[in-house]
Amino acid sequence: MTDHQVHLQYKLKDYHQASYGWAVACCKFDHDKGQDVLQAAYLKILEGRAKFDGFSSFKTWLFSVIKNTAREQLRKERIRSLLQAAIRVQPAEYPDLEEEQNRNIEVYRLKVALSGLSKRQQEVLHLVFYQDLTIQEAGHVLGISTGAAARHYERGKAGLRIRLTEENDP
Repeated sequence: MTDHQVHLQYKLKDYHQASYGWAVACCKFDHDKGQDVLQAAYLKILEGRAKFDGFSSFKTWLFSVIKNTAREQLRKERIRSLLQAAIRVQPAEYPDLEEEQNRNIEVYRLKVALSGLSKRQQEVLHLVFYQDLTIQEAGHVLGISTGAAARHYERGKAGLRIRLTEENDP
């Protein structure tokens, strides 16, 4: 193992927990898919297929790699799903009711409120609130301008405020 790979491993370890949270968010909160995406992203980095260019912070770059890896995985899943449909093989889907029942009521309310926002608003809010990125860094991760990220951030916060307030009104 090269010194560069060892250095990368330490950097990845520093951000592992936050990276896992972002990977899960990129996979629509499916923890198993999030783990797969994170492992694939780490592999890309350690094999040198994704290289840190220094134009942003390491964390911002890492989150971009994770987001792109998740997109690739979801694209592959869609293709696989279309192929299965074409040959009339449908995988069984069973909702995880036990997990849903164990959720904290406040977390569930927040999740419902978030689901009413646009996907981009959800992503920006997740990166800013849960991953401690700036709005500028969140825009970089998502491949949008800082101005667009700021608009999604403000609109997302306003939308959440309205949805959460409406739930508390009789």
